Amino acid sequence: MEIKSNYKEEAPEAIMWSQKAWALLSTVRSQSPLIQCITNFVSMDLMANTLLSAGASPAMLHTLEELPDFTPQVHALCVNVGTLSAGWLPAMKLAAELAHKSGKPWVLDPVAAGASGFRLKACLELVELKPTVIRGNGSEIIALAKASVEPTKGVDSSHESTDAVESAKSLAQASGAIVAVSGAVDIITDGKRVVGAHNGVAMMTKITATGCSVTALIAAFISVDQSHVLEATASALSVFGIAGEMGMKMANGPASLRMHLIDSLYGIDEACVFSHAKITSLS
Repeated sequence: MEIKSNYKEEAPEAIMWSQKAWALLSTVRSQSPLIQCITNFVSMDLMANTLLSAGASPAMLHTLEELPDFTPQVHALCVNVGTLSAGWLPAMKLAAELAHKSGKPWVLDPVAAGASGFRLKACLELVELKPTVIRGNGSEIIALAKASVEPTKGVDSSHESTDAVESAKSLAQASGAIVAVSGAVDIITDGKRVVGAHNGVAMMTKITATGCSVTALIAAFISVDQSHVLEATASALSVFGIAGEMGMKMANGPASLRMHLIDSLYGIDEACVFSHAKITSLS
């Protein structure tokens, strides 16, 4: 499938996407949804600060014994398998089950899904628990779609997001989830429709946990609009990318970009969204 990465969109559709992205961000800010994150040690800080800067309320809670009381009360769940261990997997599964039974959306981030048999099996078992959204890089989505262990670069992708379009569509059709593939162009699909979010800067890949953090932001966005999950997912990816673009104007390198990314996400206003959001229909 050919993907056109140049941003060229007719004005009505561009305005529609900007309106949707701004409405969702505004709703997150006004409602401050509670987002439970079962995530890796590397990403906890940036994920929590991303959610706070966007107006959501993070809860980094993963103890198995607490989940039956806590998880049904959250507005969305984010499960990230980055520093996966056998001890944490039961909590991830139980939280996903509780979220699904409670009618709460949950998002899976299958970090390095194809790096080992144990990790792939765990991710495939989590997919069976009906995530609302699966967000990964090209290599992770291809590994899940093929259900195969392949040579990897750890958590880094060996594939462009556009290499994984067909795998993403296949995974979406098989799982029932919206699938998002991060890259220079973020790909979002429900298995038929394909949308691209064209925001962000290359240096964001030099900051650990930016991918993890945008997954948490997706959870916040879909928590306030469960009827339009694809649109909410694309909007979250675009808004996070816009924050990166704004932050890059003040940054001297990855460390300062990290700081300015958080500040920019906090400060994004309506005019900024309307002038910077770049979301297009790709099929």
